[in-house]
Amino acid sequence: MGIELRKMRDCASRTTTQAAALFGVDRTKITQIEKGYYPVTPDRVRALAADYEEGDAEYTEALARMAGERHKGWWEEYRGSVPTGFLDMSELEYFAEGMMTYQVCHPPGAMQTEEYSRAIFQDAYPPLRPRLLESRVENRVYRSELLMAKDAQPYTAVVHEAALRMRFGGREVARKQLDRILELSHLSHVTVHVVSFDADGFKGAGQAIVHTKGPVPRLDTVQLDAVGGPVFLHERNQVDNYRQIIERMIERSLSVEKSRDLITRIKKEI
Repeated sequence: MGIELRKMRDCASRTTTQAAALFGVDRTKITQIEKGYYPVTPDRVRALAADYEEGDAEYTEALARMAGERHKGWWEEYRGSVPTGFLDMSELEYFAEGMMTYQVCHPPGAMQTEEYSRAIFQDAYPPLRPRLLESRVENRVYRSELLMAKDAQPYTAVVHEAALRMRFGGREVARKQLDRILELSHLSHVTVHVVSFDADGFKGAGQAIVHTKGPVPRLDTVQLDAVGGPVFLHERNQVDNYRQIIERMIERSLSVEKSRDLITRIKKEI
């Protein structure tokens, strides 16, 4: 919300002082709103949009609805035991109206078994204390349950063959993980494509990408993995660029049926 209001103000060439004058408050209040430190009401979102001469009514109403949704999300239970970036990702997934992801080293988090997730988190450096490790695993499992529920939004996973051949947790954990992907691939809202080792090279092949669809295109978001935690991109050109990269990856990937066949073959080879 804060990021979008700041972008809207910048496009209108308004200062924080000018925006604050609309409500008769100090400019620091606008700064706090734009940094996400202070809530804003739907009416004030509409007032700011009108003052900034924002012409996209659908976008403005989407922001106003977001401002009115102040219930405490399930992810807040993990605040203090799970890094903020993972909580932000949980919130992003919860409100997304569709997701596409490309993964090159691990199966998508939403498709990971509890044992596979635990094996990954056990490799964290510095090592996690047992209580923190279990909190991260529990958070990951719950995220998976929500994204893979029967009434969930469309979810497209593009997974590189390399990720399917990794043996985090050992041979049996890896096999069960492949079974899990095959099982989920049959859900009506889930689509799984595999990029085989035989595929031609393409831009972005070595980077994990998650594209989430917002209520309107201007609220789409991209998440990238980084050593310090998830990185979120909101600028429209960047978001469009990464969406197109995933779409090109889908074109280079195997069909749904051939993807299942390859996953089955890899399971037998492990």
